[in-house]
Amino acid sequence: MPVKKYSPVTPGTRFRVGNTFGEVTTDKPEKSLTVGLKKSGGRNHSGKMTMRNRGGGHKRKYRIIDFKRDKDAVQAQVKTIEYDPNRTAYIALLEYSDGEKRYIIAPNGVKVGDTLMSGKGATPTNGNTLFLADIPLGSSIHAIEMRPGKGAALARSAGTYATLMSREGKYAIVKLPSGEVRRILATCKATLGTTSNPDHGLQVLGKAGRKRWLGRRPRVRGVAMNPVDHPMGGGEGRASGGHPRSRTGIMAKGQKTRNKKKPSTKLIISRRK
Repeated sequence: MPVKKYSPVTPGTRFRVGNTFGEVTTDKPEKSLTVGLKKSGGRNHSGKMTMRNRGGGHKRKYRIIDFKRDKDAVQAQVKTIEYDPNRTAYIALLEYSDGEKRYIIAPNGVKVGDTLMSGKGATPTNGNTLFLADIPLGSSIHAIEMRPGKGAALARSAGTYATLMSREGKYAIVKLPSGEVRRILATCKATLGTTSNPDHGLQVLGKAGRKRWLGRRPRVRGVAMNPVDHPMGGGEGRASGGHPRSRTGIMAKGQKTRNKKKPSTKLIISRRK
């Protein structure tokens, strides 16, 4: 079972639902593919806090992920499935036939010992990376490029996938996890299948301390503040706070914030729901 419920031996475990990490095969990352990770604590280069509620958290090492999958026509064997503290999906360590090792976002169902491949000659099977022009219509795909050769940008988090709906001219029509349907150049790459760790959303942290370990500081509701601190603050008693909006005044329920002049708007067929 992918998630487990804990016995209420402490207040923090009473409601906790955790991951079993059953698919993970090792807890030691590949040293040549890890680098130190510096925390900003939500501050910019001049030390000003530009993002609130960030800071603290456990020390992490960054795993260098191959989002481009540009080592074409070379077979790679899956050596390990690993936990990555920097993302929700698991990662897989590939060892190519020439000895090179790379991390990729682990596709769901891929196991140690499987053989993966990318490029023109790869078969359209789970975990292989192909051009959108070569992927069968109706396939579930993830780790999708938005520009050819730039690297995967879409459908990378745990348990997500997009659907390749059709092709028209030089574009492929893809339905994204958000529900948005858009055109993407058929020369962009994508990986077959869905991403690993689909039960990530079922986890319940159980206590505020676990959120702190993840680098999140306490967040105060706007209605609990004074009028000087938030547009929704103030009022006698427990006032509802007026129109839902952010601290800077941006409406929170349905106000469109996308730039109308953005060039890629013409590639979107239908907006997300």
